[in-house]
Amino acid sequence: MRFLVDNALAPATAAALRGAGYDAVHVRDRGLGAALDDVILDLAAAENRILVSQDTDFSTLLARRKAASPSLILFRRTDKTPRGLVQCLLANLAQIREHLEQGSVVVIEDTRVRVRRLPFVALP
Repeated sequence: MRFLVDNALAPATAAALRGAGYDAVHVRDRGLGAALDDVILDLAAAENRILVSQDTDFSTLLARRKAASPSLILFRRTDKTPRGLVQCLLANLAQIREHLEQGSVVVIEDTRVRVRRLPFVALP
């Protein structure tokens, strides 16, 4: 699995994912620390990376685009330290791997994990 860690999370988060054996880069590694969310989302899609963030704007952008990718992992109300985030992700990865591979938004909270398939479909 390939990850792109958003600027809302510390670069150490990408480093911890690399330490766990994953291909992970932080947006700052690409000189995109001040980039617009659209640019970051485009990069994740172009490089077939799963975007990792705390920024809920990415869900809105995916919905507006009616996009089936990239997948997004959104951390909400969890341990915000890089180590804590990566431990939480790794603890849940087996459960969410298939969803991420198929194109989904996965919201990880302290007590639950929610999954929504992409593209988002508007209700009548």
